[in-house]
Amino acid sequence: MSAVLTDPVARDATTNASSLLPTTLQPQATTAPGAAPLAERPYVESASRPAPGHQPRKGSLTVLIPAYNEAENIAETIQSLHAQTIKPDHIIVVDDCSKDNTGEIARANGATVVRPSKNRGCKASALNYGLDYVPDELCLAIDADTTLAPDAIEKLLPAMSDERFGAACGFVLPRRVQTMWERGRYVEYLYAFEFYKPIQDYYGRPMIASGCFSVYRTADLRRIGGWPTRTVGEDMDLTWTLYNDGYQVRYVPEAICYPIEPPTFSFMQKQLTRWSSGFWQCVKVHWKDLLNVPYLRMIVAVALWDAVFAATIYFTLLPLLAIFIHPLFLLGYLMDLPSIAGPVLYGAYKRGETLKALSSIPAFYVLRFVNFYYSLKTFYLEFIARRPLRTFEKGH
Repeated sequence: MSAVLTDPVARDATTNASSLLPTTLQPQATTAPGAAPLAERPYVESASRPAPGHQPRKGSLTVLIPAYNEAENIAETIQSLHAQTIKPDHIIVVDDCSKDNTGEIARANGATVVRPSKNRGCKASALNYGLDYVPDELCLAIDADTTLAPDAIEKLLPAMSDERFGAACGFVLPRRVQTMWERGRYVEYLYAFEFYKPIQDYYGRPMIASGCFSVYRTADLRRIGGWPTRTVGEDMDLTWTLYNDGYQVRYVPEAICYPIEPPTFSFMQKQLTRWSSGFWQCVKVHWKDLLNVPYLRMIVAVALWDAVFAATIYFTLLPLLAIFIHPLFLLGYLMDLPSIAGPVLYGAYKRGETLKALSSIPAFYVLRFVNFYYSLKTFYLEFIARRPLRTFEKGH
């Protein structure tokens, strides 16, 4: 299934458009919070536009994929969508002026490609650009390096039949678990999605609908202005905006996605800088709103404690106690090992990966130490030095 909606440089590309999917997608302007109005639009192959008041078919789904220089990953991502037990009606790739052949590969694999006349500058803006072309009731956003389990869409979509939910997100697991950093992230995800996320879901308040795999109603996205560009944590910002709008968010652990996680420290530190900065920026933007969402207020308070006070204990109190009182105080770094190992090993056992999880736990503690460092560093930059992060490199 494919169509072409690109700038002139790509308009002559050959496609294999399916007769089942229209090529008459036309932009419907959206402006994200904090963003300037969209000025440019790509050229389109069809001159026809949806009729005024167009009502999409109930349950119809567009998958929206922002991509910049993703030639190595985009084919596998799209192929995983074609392999779904419930297939999307449209797959739209926003080729954000890639310097490689991301767009050509996406088209060759049956996706509709839209390409702005210049790079949008951030993931949220690229998503909003593609949102203009979404013709369906539901919009599923995934990252260009993320593949889905074959039944992921089938498991995720039923949550959106309940009007109380403004979004639904799934279980995230690293696609590759080889390097120390990938192993640390593997344990981190098992712990978060087996322990924290189900508790948050019980109250309808997951702290974040993960940007690598979440579904929304297209009409809601357009009404609130799309993905916010005022922070570098657009997925968390959007989640909290939905809560402030009166919605809940549903976590569906049976819907599984597999992003590529940072394999090296160089890549990991860029991702952690973005994630930590995005969290602090969301707190600054939404702190008044948080007071009106009781359970979200509590989980954000816990996250604040973990990011600032627990990090301070890790970097100051425990080392000082070990130096001046007794080295056994260093065991404090492992004091929560039983509470972490339980959910992690349970989740790994269900997947037949117990040994992999056990061997990866030491890497989790290394990553945790690095996490604490970037939490404190970005807290200082955002609140004290007042040097907020505005641009960032690739990292979902």
